[in-house]
Amino acid sequence: MTDQLPVQHDDDPSALCQQLEQRVAFILDEARRQGASACEVAVSQNTGLSVGVRRGEVETVELNRDQGFGITLYLDQRKGSASTSDTSDEAIRSAVEAALVIARNTSADSYSGLADAALMAHDLPDLDLYHPWALDADAAIERALECEAAALAVDSRLSSDSANISSQQGCRVYGNSHGFIGSSLGTRHSASAVLIANTEDGMQRDYWYTVDRKAERLMGAEALGRKAAERTLARMGAKPVKTAKVPVLFAADQAAGLLGQLIGSISGGAVYRQSTFLLDAMGSSIFPEWVTIDERPHLLQALGSTAFDGDGLATRAQSFIQQGVLQSWVLGTYSGRRLNLPSTANAGGVHNLHISSNAGDLSALLREMGTGLLVTELMGQGVNGVTGDYSRGAGGFWVENGVISHPVREVTIAGNLKDMFSNLRCVGSDIERRGNYLTGSWLVDGMTVGGA
Repeated sequence: MTDQLPVQHDDDPSALCQQLEQRVAFILDEARRQGASACEVAVSQNTGLSVGVRRGEVETVELNRDQGFGITLYLDQRKGSASTSDTSDEAIRSAVEAALVIARNTSADSYSGLADAALMAHDLPDLDLYHPWALDADAAIERALECEAAALAVDSRLSSDSANISSQQGCRVYGNSHGFIGSSLGTRHSASAVLIANTEDGMQRDYWYTVDRKAERLMGAEALGRKAAERTLARMGAKPVKTAKVPVLFAADQAAGLLGQLIGSISGGAVYRQSTFLLDAMGSSIFPEWVTIDERPHLLQALGSTAFDGDGLATRAQSFIQQGVLQSWVLGTYSGRRLNLPSTANAGGVHNLHISSNAGDLSALLREMGTGLLVTELMGQGVNGVTGDYSRGAGGFWVENGVISHPVREVTIAGNLKDMFSNLRCVGSDIERRGNYLTGSWLVDGMTVGGA
C-alpha cells in the first residue's frame, strides 16, 4: 500500500474511486487485525474551484481539495469512532487504535452494529451524477463579473454584495466488514449573486442562485444577475401589515423547508426519543387526501440521488405519506432497531423527496389565495419539533385579490405544523429542483401573520 495521499485523476476519475476503495479495504483489514469485531468506513474526496467578485474586483479565488476518512469500530456492541485526513498506513493504524481505545471505554449498546450482511446493496445502478466542468479561474472570474455587471445595470440604486461561481467534483466511498464497498462519483456546480438596494427607508438585500450537476443547465450569468437584481428591487418600499389570520403562500424554495420539518418529525431518532409532535400519528391522516410524499433516490443526474445509504443498504423508491396518511418513519439501521422495525435505507437522510402537486404556477396560486401573505424569506429558528409550534420572522409580499400589493417588513408568521400540514390547500407546479426536496409552492390556510 502506498503511503501517499490519493491524487485527483482528471482523465480517469474512476481511478480515484478505485484508489479510495483500496484504502477503505486496507482500513477494514487493519481493524480486523487489531481485534475489532466489525468496522465501517466512510470517505469522501472533493476538489474544486470557487471564485467571488465584488464591485468589479476579484475578492476570492479558492482551490480546494478536501478529504476525510470516518472510521467506526465495534467490539461486540461497544462502539468507537475516529477520523483522519491522512491516508498513510501509519495514520490509519493510529486512527484505528484510537477508535478501539474509545470502544473499550464505551458502554455496550444492544442496538449498535452493522446492518445485517444479507441486506447489503448489490448491482448498484449508474445514476449519471458525474459531469465535470472544464472551468479555470480566469473563466470563472469572467463569468462572475458578467453576472455582477448584468445585475448592476438593472438600476443605479443597486450595489453588489457578491457574485460567486463554484465547481466541485469528487468521490464518496462506504465500506464495512461484511465485504460491502460502494463508491459514487459526483459533481455540483453553482452560481449566485447577492445585491443591496439603497433606499430612503434603508437598505434592502436579496439574492438568487442556480445549482446543478451539469454546468450547461445552470442559469446564464446575465439572467442570474438580472433575477437577483429584480428580487432586490421588489423589496423596496416595504410596509408593515396588521395582525391577521390569513392564508400564507410559501414560495417553493421556502416550502422545501416545511418538507424538511416533516422529515425531522418522522425520523427514527425523534420517534424513539419521543421528541416529535407526530409520535402517535402512524397510520393517521396528517395531510389532505390528495397529498403523496415519496422518495425518488434513483433519478438520473438529480442532486439528491444515491444508490446506497450510509449503512450500505440499497436505496429504493418509497412513500412516506400516501393519500394524506403517514405510512412509514424515516429509518436507518440503528433507529430501526430501537423501534423494532426494519431500516427504510435512510441512514444519512432522504433522497429526492417529492410532494404531489394539485395546482398551477405561482401566479395561479396567488389568484387562488386572494388576500394573504406571500413568503419569499424565512428568518430565525422558531420551530418546536416536540409540540409542532411554528413561529418565524418572514419577508415577502402582501397580496390583495390575487395581485401583489407591496413588500412587507417586521412580519412574523405563526401556527402549528400539524395544523399547517392538514390545512395545506395547494402545492404548485413550480417545482424547486435546486436541492434534495422537490416541491412547488405551498398555500397554507389559517396562519397568523403578526405585524403592526
